[in-house]
Amino acid sequence: MPTLFRFLFVLAVIAGIAYGSMVALVVLVEPRPRDVTVRIPSERLNPPAASPQKP
Repeated sequence: MPTLFRFLFVLAVIAGIAYGSMVALVVLVEPRPRDVTVRIPSERLNPPAASPQKP
């Protein structure tokens, strides 16, 4: 086999292994649903009123 064909064959095998592993992850791994809570500081929701500046 010439070198270019061997190189392309090796790349195709590696791509096939990567694709097969992704398919296996999709089929075999089941995600666990869970609640997500994000705390937001009250200063971001209700910013303090800007006080007037003295000249």
